[in-house]
Amino acid sequence: SRVMQKSIVALAAGAAALLALCAQAEIRDPVRLDDGRMRGADTHVDGIRVFKGIPFAAPPVDELRWQMPQPVESWRGVRDATEFGNICIQAPGRGRLNIAVLPESPPMDEDCLYLNVWTPAESQSDQLPVMVYFYGGAWTEGAGSIPIYDGTALAEKGVVVVTMNYRLGAFGFFAHPALTADSGTQSSGNYGLGDKIASLQWVRDNIAAFGGDANNVTVFGQSAGAASIAALVASPRVDGLFQRAISQSGTWMGLGPSNAMRTLASAEEAGVTQAEAAGASTVDELRALSADQVFANLRSAGVIVDGWVMSEDANTVFEAGRQNSVDVLTGSNKNDAFFPAMPDLEAFRNRMTGQWGDLADRYFAAYPASTGEEAAAMTTQTSNDGTFWISRIFAEFQRLKGNRAWVYQFAQNPPGGNGPEFPASHAAEIPYVFNNLGELPLFPDGSIAYYSGTSEPDARVADQMSSYWTNFARTGDPNGPGLPRWPEHTGLNAVDAIILDIEPDTESLPGLERMQLFDERYYHSRR
Repeated sequence: SRVMQKSIVALAAGAAALLALCAQAEIRDPVRLDDGRMRGADTHVDGIRVFKGIPFAAPPVDELRWQMPQPVESWRGVRDATEFGNICIQAPGRGRLNIAVLPESPPMDEDCLYLNVWTPAESQSDQLPVMVYFYGGAWTEGAGSIPIYDGTALAEKGVVVVTMNYRLGAFGFFAHPALTADSGTQSSGNYGLGDKIASLQWVRDNIAAFGGDANNVTVFGQSAGAASIAALVASPRVDGLFQRAISQSGTWMGLGPSNAMRTLASAEEAGVTQAEAAGASTVDELRALSADQVFANLRSAGVIVDGWVMSEDANTVFEAGRQNSVDVLTGSNKNDAFFPAMPDLEAFRNRMTGQWGDLADRYFAAYPASTGEEAAAMTTQTSNDGTFWISRIFAEFQRLKGNRAWVYQFAQNPPGGNGPEFPASHAAEIPYVFNNLGELPLFPDGSIAYYSGTSEPDARVADQMSSYWTNFARTGDPNGPGLPRWPEHTGLNAVDAIILDIEPDTESLPGLERMQLFDERYYHSRR
């Protein structure tokens, strides 16, 4: 009948429209971004695509050196996104290997503001959780192209992964009165933080093209990356750019308890001294310095209270509850200690008396030492406990804000070639988080990548940790089927945390008495 014919035609038209819509939604080359089109590549894992070397800000060179990141200039045609972009200028490593600048690494240049995307999405409408990684390296080293940060294994667990480069050393963290006056915001110094904000703005505007959900973004990072994340939680410039944060071994205090952030005035004073030694005092003279001159003569000030990115000391922001409302997952490693051990008993007692003041007697009761060997052990333990404590207080501030918070201590010892395993030292958790065992570690820790990559127990820990991290990115809760239960942080009257280790029963968390001693010292110093 004519009615049936019309129905068939309508159904056929509807099916064609649906097929056309699906075809439009497929993630295929070229991917169209706000600034142009890009062609990526397949990874060695079926279903995962990677896009490398995507510019998220204009090259910070010439008149853009020491300015907050500026918009990318749009391009015509299809840009190749199969190779990593330049890495930011940095040293090859001080007394050790810097794995960001190996012979096979990308070139090093001031023009380095590029990011990379790994996506498992089948459609632009998938709206998968997004994880953006900020690397560590004391504000002076690192790159999003380091193999240990490859996002393939995390993407296999259903998230879109982004790594990025931010300016390092004096290129990213240098303050000077002339730069402050020229800024338009009466600030200078936090350019590397500005780069991270710009990358998150890029994610907001473009990640849907890769099947990601711009309203479900988790930032995660280690050491300096972790510290910058916690600082950004207190920044007025990032409201709404991310919903969750993971800080691994670091907060706005750095790697241990600290009473106040560095001020702009202090950083400017140091900047003037350094610039004068290089023969520069004006904006034009500073920007006329060669990259080699900048690297040789100027130093990183780290994150400071610049009055713009960081409008005030993060301690003040968190205590007042004015920080951004984000869920947090945060913790440290069993042997994170970065402060030198003190084998001299008298020197140990003098230093700790000065640090702990009225609480010194309680400190020595909690960390007893009667020999130089015990003093060295207690110095190291104090440092380890302090790094765990800064994670715990970060979690507490977010809990008080009304968010969910989760705390961990990583205790798995990556294996070596023979003899005993090596301590879970600073940065040792990274290959487990990315599920990239077998890659060179960020810092030499005595482990051997081959043995890590072929160890079944370590593979189990890596699978668990990468699942915890991606679960948290997906829902704000790291727990999931088949995983040991992770208790949520509930306050300062308990140590609610998980030990990440193949045999967690053989480890122990820092005791409540020690943690509350750190609590008291912090709040006493802030009165």
